[in-house]
Amino acid sequence: MDHAKSLQASANSSSDVWNFVSAPALHPMKVTINARKSGTAPGLIFVAPYTTFEATMIGQTGALIMDQAGNPVWFRPLESRYTQNTDFRMQSLFGRPVLTMWQGTISGTQTANPNLPAGDPEPGAFFQILNQNYIVIKKLRARKGFTADVHEFTITKRNTALFTAIKQVPADLTPYGGPADGYFDNYSIQEVDLVTGELLFFWDVLAHVNPADSMVPASSAANSNNIWDCFHVNSVEEGPNDTLLISMRNMWAIYNVDKKTGNILWQLGGRQSDFSFGQNAQFSWQHDARHRPGNRISLFDDACCATPTSPPQGPARGLILRLNFQNRTAEVDRTYYHDPPLFVPSQGNVQQLPNGNQFVGWGQEPYLSEFKNAGNTVENPSVNLIYDMQFPNQNLSYRAFKNLWVGLPLYPPSIAVVRLNNSTVVYASWNGSTETVAWQVLAGPSYDNLAVIVDGTPRIGFETNIKVDSAGPYFQVKALNSSGRVIGKSRIVHTQKK
Repeated sequence: MDHAKSLQASANSSSDVWNFVSAPALHPMKVTINARKSGTAPGLIFVAPYTTFEATMIGQTGALIMDQAGNPVWFRPLESRYTQNTDFRMQSLFGRPVLTMWQGTISGTQTANPNLPAGDPEPGAFFQILNQNYIVIKKLRARKGFTADVHEFTITKRNTALFTAIKQVPADLTPYGGPADGYFDNYSIQEVDLVTGELLFFWDVLAHVNPADSMVPASSAANSNNIWDCFHVNSVEEGPNDTLLISMRNMWAIYNVDKKTGNILWQLGGRQSDFSFGQNAQFSWQHDARHRPGNRISLFDDACCATPTSPPQGPARGLILRLNFQNRTAEVDRTYYHDPPLFVPSQGNVQQLPNGNQFVGWGQEPYLSEFKNAGNTVENPSVNLIYDMQFPNQNLSYRAFKNLWVGLPLYPPSIAVVRLNNSTVVYASWNGSTETVAWQVLAGPSYDNLAVIVDGTPRIGFETNIKVDSAGPYFQVKALNSSGRVIGKSRIVHTQKK
C-alpha cells in the first residue's frame, strides 16, 4: 500500500468516520451538531466533502446527503480523495426533482505545486444530473475549449443548463505588471439545451470586463505557471428581463448583464462600482450572489484572505443588501455571522429556505448553519443562530444546501449477519432510501423457506442492527414504508457461526 492510501486507510478507521457492517465500502465523515434549536426548516442537508492537499481527508470525498442529526441518508463516494464533487444540490428538471453536481479534480488538492491557480478545475471535469433513483441521466461538458467549472451549474426554468466554464488564454501580462509569457484565467458563461445539446448562449468575460480592475495583482501569476486568476467567476443566476447576475470574487464585484446584448447594465462593488455603499455594506472576495425580492441581493461575504498579501477585511458573513436604483446606493438589510466568528479564505453560500430562514455554508471553514431570517450582528453572533453543524478536521464543502428530497433507489437494500455463539445480529441499510421507516427480518433453514421473525423494527440512522432469536442460517431483510408496505428486499444471505 502506498503512503497516500495508507494515510487514507488510517483516516477511514478514525472515530470521525462512519463504518457500516452492511455497507463496508461507504466511509462518509461523521459530523458534530453544535446547535439545534426549535424553528429549523424541514429537509435534508446536501454537502460534498473534500479537503486541501495539506490536510488529512477524513472519510471519503463524494456527494453526501444527511439528516439534521448528522446521519448519512445517501453517500456516493469517489475513488480517490483527489477527485471531488462540488455544488451538490437538488434542482428540478422537467418538473421532477433531480440531483446535480460538478465532478473532477480541483487544482490545489492533488499536489503542493499545482499547475493551475488554486480552485481551478483540472481538464476533464464535467457536470452530471441524477434522478430520484440515483441514476446518472445526463453528463455535460463545457464547450468552445473551456473546462466545466466547479462553481455553478443551474437548471433554468426552461430546462436548460446555465454554468460557468474556464480556459487559460495566452497573453502578454506586462501592461498589468505580470509576465510577458502569461495567461489570463478566462471564464465564460454558457447555456446548453439539455435535450438537443445545442449551445444557446455564450458570454466571454475577458471581452467585457477589464482585467486591470482585478484586486489580485498580475504579479501573482508567477506562483501559478504564469496564469493570472484576475476574474474568478463564482456564481451566475438568471434575473428579470433576460439578465444575468454574475459574481466575480477577484474583482470584488457583482455584475448585472443583458443576455441579448452582452452589455453590463450595472456593477455592484469593485473598482468601477455604480453604487455607493452605506455603513457596513461593502463586501470583498464574495461568493453566491442571488436575487431576493424587493430590490435585494444576497451573497456570501468572505471578506478574507484570498491572496497571501490581502489582510482580512473582517469575519465572513451571509449578507443581504438592499439596492436603491434611483440613488444608486447599497444598504445592509440583514447580516448572518457565525458564533464564534469565522475567517473564510474561499467558497461559501447563502440559501433562502421556504420558511424564511437562511442556510449558510461556510466554505473553506468546516461548518454550515441555519439562521432565523432576522439575522444577527458581529457583536451578537449567537442571536438567531438556531442550527450549526461542524465537519471533522479540515474537511470542507464548497457550498451547503437544505432541501426536501425523496430518494427511491432501484438497487436493493443491504444486509449483513453476524452470528456469535449465543446471538445473531442482522444489520440492514438502504443507501439513499428516504421512505424506509422500518425493517422486517426473515430467516429460515433454506433459501426458499423463509419466515418473518421480526416485523417492523424502526429504522435508526443509516444502518439498523437487529438482534434476532434465530440461527437461520438463511436471512433476508425487507424495507417497510410509513404504511407498512414492503418497498424493497435484500438478497438472501447464508451465514455460519463464528
